[in-house]
Amino acid sequence: MSHLSGGEALVKSLVREGIQIVFGLPGVQLYGIIAALRDEPSIRLIVSRHEQATTYMADGYARSSGKPGVAFVVPGPGIYNAGGGLSTAYARSSPVFLIAGQIPRKTIGKDYGGLHEVNDQMEITNPITKWQKRVLSPSEVPEATHEALRQSRSGRSRPVYLEMPPETMVEKEEVQLLEPSIIDPIYPNTESLKLALKEIRKSHRPIIYVGGGIARSNAESEFVQFVERVGIPVITSAGGKGVISDKNPLSLGSSLSSFGELKEKIERSDLILAIGTRFSLRNPIGEKTLVVHLDVDPSVMGKIHRNTLRVVGDLKLSLKFLGENLPAVNPDNLIKTKNELVKIKTRISESEEEHNEPQKTYLNSIREGMPDEAILIAGMTQLGYYSRAHWPTYFPKTYIDSGYSGNLGFSFPTALGVKVAKPETPVVCLVGDGGFMYNSSEISTAVKYGINLVTVIYNDGAYGNVSRDMDDDFGGQYESDFVNPDFVKLAESYGAVGIRCKTPDEIDHISTKSLTLDKPVFIDMPVERVNRPKMWSSRAPWMMPQDGLIK
Repeated sequence: MSHLSGGEALVKSLVREGIQIVFGLPGVQLYGIIAALRDEPSIRLIVSRHEQATTYMADGYARSSGKPGVAFVVPGPGIYNAGGGLSTAYARSSPVFLIAGQIPRKTIGKDYGGLHEVNDQMEITNPITKWQKRVLSPSEVPEATHEALRQSRSGRSRPVYLEMPPETMVEKEEVQLLEPSIIDPIYPNTESLKLALKEIRKSHRPIIYVGGGIARSNAESEFVQFVERVGIPVITSAGGKGVISDKNPLSLGSSLSSFGELKEKIERSDLILAIGTRFSLRNPIGEKTLVVHLDVDPSVMGKIHRNTLRVVGDLKLSLKFLGENLPAVNPDNLIKTKNELVKIKTRISESEEEHNEPQKTYLNSIREGMPDEAILIAGMTQLGYYSRAHWPTYFPKTYIDSGYSGNLGFSFPTALGVKVAKPETPVVCLVGDGGFMYNSSEISTAVKYGINLVTVIYNDGAYGNVSRDMDDDFGGQYESDFVNPDFVKLAESYGAVGIRCKTPDEIDHISTKSLTLDKPVFIDMPVERVNRPKMWSSRAPWMMPQDGLIK
């Protein structure tokens, strides 16, 4: 037993759980935690300029490191501000641990109008967290911290939430610290695995569709071993990019298109082996096609495709079992498969329908200027959308997007968290000018802490998608353009490096040069409005009345 304050108990519990980095924004209800962090040399505190950035940074750290990302904010408005990062982490099954303050114990739920008071505060995070807890005494803190981190990493990883009032952080009592959480894997049902084996063996045109669950389970090596043994072609979701190298002959890459070679490949298959993915394709496969679905979360299975064989359990264990019990692919058949895939990839690379300009030229140039192991954070902008299918990815956990959450402004602070986790790895952030301005103040954070990433700002002076869709489909844009700062001067004013890229041909040299500079680098890339990407619908969403929208 130790005589500790709630803040001290929290910090010492985090240390025991292996936490080394905490992202946060100090405030009056958090002083007990701040003081404890100050006195704990084994944890590094990174302070952001806005609460929104705290959870984005924690998410980036978690997804690139495979470890929990910890953040803290003040109650009420601090939690609202942090909600964007939590929603992205929830969408991408990321183990983010948000710690929030509360108002004084005796006033919780009284509606007295205290500083930062929000009634039913835990309801704010309820839809975007897996587990929640309020602790009112220091002695409760170790068990709550222990359980929060266990929940964040067990089963399907997702954000968790803990709150405590300010007096709990400074009051002292006898506290029992706990040993680190041990996460036991969920063992898949043997009978389900045997049924999966049977169906895979009798299939003639199987294909693997893999998502981000592989990365969240740290099962990338097991997955690659399995693929190379069975010789089944692989298509990845955006979240699955990097779980198998795009240089692997069995990888067909990724696509969000509702048409084209990859979509046709899926439609011709008689069995889809869906691994670590919700498998919510835009156009469902045929009813007769069987989906053999491997995932740790049973709730994602069978939502869209009823003809689904469910295998619930740890992906490492499931892949190991299937790999050991499926026959190795015949070498002649493997050569035939690889030759077929080369033809498909060649047709994709030569197809005008798959490419858009200037996105293609810009993205290829950035890729050429970066080493294979570089990590890309793809923002909600034209380059980001295009990258989901066309950014070659060669290593696990080196492609990060916002998933179905689709948060504008997420990419820059998320990239900061990625770079903190991987300081020796080149990190490049693709962000639009609109999204960048959400968190441009975090240039200060990058400079203060030496977070030396490269940020490419796709600068069209507007919310470009909105302007184009309004012009094309609604008779003219309205207030979607704006006044930007000079991004080069803005970066330089903080002590960072600002560079302006005038042509697409320059960006590979600029990005290569940027990696040699011992400062955060911001590349302003002025562009004109681009046409709607060819893989998208020819009309903006909801242009025409939809069945079922109006009762």
